[in-house]
Amino acid sequence: MSRNHTRALSTRLRGPVSGPMRRGGAVRTASQDRRPLLRALFALLTAMVLLGAAQAARAEIDIQEVVSPGGIKAWLVEDHSIPFGALELRFRGGTSLDAPGKRGAIFLMGGLLEEGSGELRAQEYTRALEALAASFSYDANKDMVSISARFLSENSGEVMELLRQTIQEPRFDQDALDRVRAQVLVGLRSDMSDPNEIASETFAKLAFGDHPYGTSGKGTVESVSALTRQDMFDAHEAVFARDRLYVSAVGDITPQELGVMLDELLGDLPAEGAPMPGPAEVLLTGGVTVVPFATPQSVALFGQAGIGRHDPDFFAAYVLNQILGGGSFETRLMQEVRTKRGLTYGVYSYLLPLDLASTYMGSLASANEKMAEAVGVVRDQWAAMVADGVTKDELQDAQTYLTGAYPLRFNGNGQIASILVSMQMDELPIDYVVTRNEKIEAVTLEDVNRVAKALLDPEGLRFVVVGEPEGLRSTD
Repeated sequence: MSRNHTRALSTRLRGPVSGPMRRGGAVRTASQDRRPLLRALFALLTAMVLLGAAQAARAEIDIQEVVSPGGIKAWLVEDHSIPFGALELRFRGGTSLDAPGKRGAIFLMGGLLEEGSGELRAQEYTRALEALAASFSYDANKDMVSISARFLSENSGEVMELLRQTIQEPRFDQDALDRVRAQVLVGLRSDMSDPNEIASETFAKLAFGDHPYGTSGKGTVESVSALTRQDMFDAHEAVFARDRLYVSAVGDITPQELGVMLDELLGDLPAEGAPMPGPAEVLLTGGVTVVPFATPQSVALFGQAGIGRHDPDFFAAYVLNQILGGGSFETRLMQEVRTKRGLTYGVYSYLLPLDLASTYMGSLASANEKMAEAVGVVRDQWAAMVADGVTKDELQDAQTYLTGAYPLRFNGNGQIASILVSMQMDELPIDYVVTRNEKIEAVTLEDVNRVAKALLDPEGLRFVVVGEPEGLRSTD
């Protein structure tokens, strides 16, 4: 079973969580006295790297749209500098396409794709893949099933035939099903004692109720235990269809070669898969939900209704979030919760525009005796952003960070292919990699402060806290 596939899809709701901050005295050393100089040198080197990477990204990433003879569309970055290729396939719908009463079927089916296909049983399949020096990986989350392939150019024909069998002729042998199911069940039982997973599942239920987003796509111990071999074939049929397919490729391949490859690989897929679920209403109300759990520190998720990816104010909200809690040490949440008060190692916020709903999320972890204070500080900062807005310096710093960091994402064929296919799923234009930073730079102070008042909802902010937080109780 692919290591990527075993990741809990609920991490998309959870985001990064850090432990409580340890505080204490320290002896100042000569190396500490040199820190300002070292920081300055590091900043200069970082700026040089960012500038070079930005120029390289703009100059070298030439995206072509390819349409195969059979009508399959893909985006391609052609690069013949090394004899290597990366292919990304995404199928929209993901675990949200599980049939009623079959929760976890698509997640489990994805884990079985590398367990044999065509005439090859699991061990034979593994040996064939190793002999070709290729790698396939699979993942499933609320919105998509993904397949990634990495291969040498000289083996591309054989690799694509093996991948074709994987997608179109899976075996789902009973012994493989039993083995992979056992792995999933171990993970599910482990999740039941993981505060982060408990927080994610609790928050999802509060946010989305009975919609598929409201439950874990991995299923439950009971639902996964009941799944049959036929359920795997049904799940496969629900997902793998051309009406929800997105493709990107990067590397040593021409447009003509890619077109032929796509038809041979995917041309025989059915035209349509299972119906997509409808939009999910965000049901969150303000307050606190405490889930008792014996642990010396509590973890918390917090969030409210968010903003869609194609909302005209999305980029202003994106810059706003960077200032409030977007991941750097200079955000307001990090300064107020960690630096000034030492309540946590890290606190973060992030926009989460899913296909069927959008939320604005955050996370932190803190000692039980400090969690109530941490929750109060987060709520106060949410309100202060609405009341006072942001400063010109904060805006400029956020724009510099976001535009400078973006080119560093394009650091390899596989990563570029992943970015390209994600752009397609988000319905972004093919020139987005060039225009994205311009959109960030175009955000004004008035834009950010206007969106802060419209988007942030201190009264609607819901906290889910798992642990034994002192002085904190559930509210309705």
